[in-house]
Amino acid sequence: MESKTKNKKTREQIERMVKKAFSGVTLSAGEDAVQELKEGFFNAAYNIKLSNGREVILKIAPPIDTDILTYEKNIMVTEVTSMRLVRENPDIPVPEIYFYDDTRDLCDSDYFFMEKIAGDNLEHVKESLPPQTRTEIELRIGAIMREINEFTGTYFGYEGNSDLRGTAWKETFIKIMDAVLADGKRKNVDYGFGYDEIRAAILKHATSLEQVTTPRLVHWDAWDPNFFVKDGKISGIIDFERALWADPLMEIQFRPFYGDGISDSMRGYGKTSFTYAEEERCHLYTLYLALVMFTECYYRNYDSDFVLNAAKELMGPAMKWLLLG
Repeated sequence: MESKTKNKKTREQIERMVKKAFSGVTLSAGEDAVQELKEGFFNAAYNIKLSNGREVILKIAPPIDTDILTYEKNIMVTEVTSMRLVRENPDIPVPEIYFYDDTRDLCDSDYFFMEKIAGDNLEHVKESLPPQTRTEIELRIGAIMREINEFTGTYFGYEGNSDLRGTAWKETFIKIMDAVLADGKRKNVDYGFGYDEIRAAILKHATSLEQVTTPRLVHWDAWDPNFFVKDGKISGIIDFERALWADPLMEIQFRPFYGDGISDSMRGYGKTSFTYAEEERCHLYTLYLALVMFTECYYRNYDSDFVLNAAKELMGPAMKWLLLG
C-alpha cells in the first residue's frame, strides 16, 4: 500500500543508520541488502541484510511535519515502549528492539531496528493451511491477546500523546473519539452520518464505559498481516504502534472482521459471551475503528480504496446498532 506518510530513504542514508545502530557494521554488498516491505500503511519498513550475515527489520516514522491524525502523534514511541514491555512475558512472541533512535541526526524522524521474525505472514499462508492448523493458530492468537491484555497501566489512553489520556475510561474514550472527529472535520470527511449524529450515538451508550476501571494494554491492530507462522505455529506478532491503555474489548478479535459468531480466537481468549453493556462497548469500539480507517484515507492518499471500503462496511452497521440499541 502506498501512502504519503511513508518516509522512504536511500541506500546511502540507510547505510549510515546501520553503522550507527550496529557499531560500524555495514550493509551487505548485494543489491538485495535493502528491500522495502510494502504491506504497511503508515511507516516505511525495510528488510536489511548486514555484512555480518544477519537480517534485521528497519522501521521509519513519517517526517515530523507530516499531516497525521491526532492519535498518531509519537506512535513510534508507543510501539517501542509497548514491545519492550511485552517482551517481559516469554509467552508473547514479540521481536526484540535492537536500536531505537529519536535524535534525528541521521534521519528526519524516529526509526528503529528490530529482530526479523522467522516464518511467513499469516495473511499470505492462512488459506493454504489445514483446517485443524488454522483452528490451533486462531486459538493461540486469542491466548496471546489475553496475555498482552494482562499488562496494566496507570492511565487510560496513548503513551505517545498526553493529550489523549485520562484517569477514567469513559472520559478518555470520548476525548479520543472527539479527536478523530476533529481530524475528520479538518479534511471535510463525509462519513455518511452527521458529526452531531455520530457524537450523539457515542454519548447514548457512554455509560457502559464506566464499567472499565483498569487500564490494560491493548494492541488494537492484531489482524492476520501482523502475525507470523512457522511450522504451523505462531512465531511472532508485530506492529504495536497503535497500542493504548484501554478496554481489552477494543481488540480486533472482537470486531465484525472475525464474523458475527464466536470465533476460535475468542475461544482462545476465553471470552465467548457478552453482557449488554459489553455489546454496547463492542459497537462503540467498532465505530472508533471505522472512523479511524475512514479518516486516515483523507490524510494518506492511499493508492486503492481498500481501507475506505472496509471502513464503510463497519460504519453503517455500528451506527445502526448504536442509534437503535
